[in-house]
Amino acid sequence: MSDHWAAADFKTRVDILLAGFLAEEAEQLLAIDDALEPVAGQLRAAAGHGKRLRAAFCYWGWRAAGQPDSDPLLRAAASMELVHAAAVVHDDLIDDSPLRHGLPTAHVALRAAVTGRPRAHTAARALAMLVGDHLMALAGRLFADSGLPAAYLARARPVWAALARELIAGECLEILATGARPDPEASLKVVRYKTAKYTVEQPLLIGALLAGAPPGLRAGLSAYGLPLGEAFQLRDDLLGLFGEPDRTGKAGLDDISGQRPTALLATAWRAALPAQRAYLSGVLGRRDLTEEHLRDVRALMTALKAPERIEDMIAARVRDCLGHLEALDMPPAARRALSGLARSATDRHH
Repeated sequence: MSDHWAAADFKTRVDILLAGFLAEEAEQLLAIDDALEPVAGQLRAAAGHGKRLRAAFCYWGWRAAGQPDSDPLLRAAASMELVHAAAVVHDDLIDDSPLRHGLPTAHVALRAAVTGRPRAHTAARALAMLVGDHLMALAGRLFADSGLPAAYLARARPVWAALARELIAGECLEILATGARPDPEASLKVVRYKTAKYTVEQPLLIGALLAGAPPGLRAGLSAYGLPLGEAFQLRDDLLGLFGEPDRTGKAGLDDISGQRPTALLATAWRAALPAQRAYLSGVLGRRDLTEEHLRDVRALMTALKAPERIEDMIAARVRDCLGHLEALDMPPAARRALSGLARSATDRHH
């Protein structure tokens, strides 16, 4: 790969690598028993979507430290996508989401494998949980077997441990806050730990540590990565309610019916008058919401300027991250790529 950042080419490299790795693992499962085909199928499909942002941030953390393109590094970076695939399976299971990328989620797709069995619904969810667990284990294996020297891998191990711990903490915080009174501070903490850190900051730091980056560069990359990760998730919150389901691949009222602690909902709640809060209280957590409810909730959020406030939060965080980026001493190609990634991660429609 040249110093010119070709995002599509990078995505293709990661796609091919992951498809081969997961196909091989699926074959290993089927060698145990053909009955595992539904599980093997979910493994093969698990990392079939995505822009490969997490892999890209890991890659450019490495390149920011002056290291060249490397196939072993690509394998290590691709492991970030398996962390994400595991998180997606678990998140969909926790939220009982029916769709992801317009397709049935793992626990929904696996119902066909246990149709007619006792407690089939529970069994399908259990299978999905195990798929998610296995994907996280496979992420660790792909990273450890990337081909990078053991000394390089050892430098990044503490951040790997933090990534796993903080991702779990974020999921737990979201579960604990779901259904509670909307709170902006609690919502932003969920944003930070459930998504922001493992999407941008920690992949960057892992790449930088693998490359032997000095403390000053690592601190600067962290200062760039954390606000960008938060902006990424704030955009996701907006798209969850205001995006078009045929583009986002998700149902528009999932966050409302699930009464999830999104920053968008917390911002609207804080701005709402008593009558408006009463309306929101009446729809939060309901499973029978219709397109009319979606229109009404969108109209109320807009009247309260909640989307506008979230847009302001996104813009402020992007300015912050780009300001930190400009202050860093790194190769021009890395600066250009990280600047472009900041925009593509936050200026998106799905």
